[in-house]
Amino acid sequence: MGLFDDLSRFLENRLEEFLRNNPHLELEALLEQLREQEEDTLKLIADLQLQEKRSQDEILTTAQEIQRWHIRVQKAKASGREDLATAAQAREAALLREGNQRWGHMQGLKERIEQSQQLLKKIQLRRQEVQTKAAEAQTARAKAQTQQRLETQGWSNSTSSSASGFDDLEEKFRRWETQDELEQMKRNLGK
Repeated sequence: MGLFDDLSRFLENRLEEFLRNNPHLELEALLEQLREQEEDTLKLIADLQLQEKRSQDEILTTAQEIQRWHIRVQKAKASGREDLATAAQAREAALLREGNQRWGHMQGLKERIEQSQQLLKKIQLRRQEVQTKAAEAQTARAKAQTQQRLETQGWSNSTSSSASGFDDLEEKFRRWETQDELEQMKRNLGK
């Protein structure tokens, strides 16, 4: 087992190192995990709502049965049939207990639905936060790549144009164009 544990630990460490070196991938993995959690929570809510609907139907059926047996109790008493009235009262009492249990079950389902909806809101909020961070990371990566490209261009231009002289106006225009390009990227990411 020691060899497998060592290998597993080594692979986990390499994965963690890789994700640290590529934070955008870690954010993407987190986003995927949050999407799955959101989907699972939505399924749970739908299932709980279906159970709640069934529970409401059962309560309604039980209430109708209670009403039917209550009428029978009254009829039996009015006819002087105490033996039937007593048996009907016992049935009505049993149905009342059953109805109370079903009501309690339905209330439990409602609480679970509410908790699941609160969890869903938290997951959605977290996903938005991660999406924002991912967009920021993407912008930073694009900015770094643009800066690196500009530095590379600047180096090649400075070596080739050193005879013509690299004046301040040229440098100002390059900064302005770079800034304009970054602003354009930000606007594109915001859409």
